[in-house]
Amino acid sequence: MCFRYSRKVKVIILAGGLGTRISEETSDKPKPMVLIGAKPILWHVMNIFACQGYSDFVIATGYKSEVVQSWVNQLSEPWNVVAFDTGLETQTGGRIKKCIEAHPSDSYFITYGDGLGNINLSSLVATHKNQGKLATVTAVRPPARFGVLEIENGIVTHFGEKTHVDAGWINGGFFVIEKEVVETIEDDTTLFETGPLPKLARQNELAAYQHLGFWQPMDTLRERDLLISLAQNSTPPWLDID
Repeated sequence: MCFRYSRKVKVIILAGGLGTRISEETSDKPKPMVLIGAKPILWHVMNIFACQGYSDFVIATGYKSEVVQSWVNQLSEPWNVVAFDTGLETQTGGRIKKCIEAHPSDSYFITYGDGLGNINLSSLVATHKNQGKLATVTAVRPPARFGVLEIENGIVTHFGEKTHVDAGWINGGFFVIEKEVVETIEDDTTLFETGPLPKLARQNELAAYQHLGFWQPMDTLRERDLLISLAQNSTPPWLDID
């Protein structure tokens, strides 16, 4: 389900990392430019937002920034897209800080350029507003990757896949933040995940939006292939938004 109208919140997409865990694909391009079907996963991430009315994008680039810039120059979608080179060595917090300072707005979506989910952005924003905190993180259940063993007295009593019910909550990578969050980011070396987010949590300024729907990162070739197969659906699961 897509809503074709514009909403005025900037979307910052972190797309500057080296992508070392999927190095077979990233020697000549940044990870967000890995193809899922005919289009980079970055396009699919952007389309999650655009389909729900958010099409004002700042792509924080670094590694192979020229590849993203060239792709943006050829985009035919009616989106407002800026590829903003935040530096090769800059960490996630530093990238966010540079984007906020260069592209002012009262609030922002923040996400990564390598994960897809059918996040209901209206519900995420509503949670953020209702909680009244500086930041809201989308919490998800991690997808099953390994067989789970239950052991008693050295004997395996259960062997099977971990389910969502078994797992805890993890950072799903879709955030809403207020501009004041920039004050928690020191410099280019700051990791958003280990600096500002724990600090906001300690200050009781980090809310959670709990998402039980589809969510899938692309950290391995196996996960890339899974997303490629899912992209062939008439409505990919990351666009099946309630």
